[in-house]
Amino acid sequence: MAEVNVNEESFEDEVLKAELPVLVDFSAEWCGPCKMVDPIVHELSEDWAGKVKVVKIDADESPGILMKFGVMGIPTLMFFVNGEVKERVTGYQPKKKLVKKFEKHF
Repeated sequence: MAEVNVNEESFEDEVLKAELPVLVDFSAEWCGPCKMVDPIVHELSEDWAGKVKVVKIDADESPGILMKFGVMGIPTLMFFVNGEVKERVTGYQPKKKLVKKFEKHF
């Protein structure tokens, strides 16, 4: 399952009202560390297909969402369950660490 691009209009339906847990990747085209996290997020979307929905938010296109959730730096990954933030990771982390942090929530 590929990642879904989400913006301020679709955030509520795609993330807050999602039936599955949702991993949200806040990133931007110009962000170097975001490019390092991208392949890991893509792998997680394949590894967790059917269990976790993975979405990407462009920080430049959706500043309101970043403000609402206090995202100060990118990349930031947030894990939502039933519309609530259960986990937040800012900056690059290796895949093993991310799996350990997020897997306990599903």
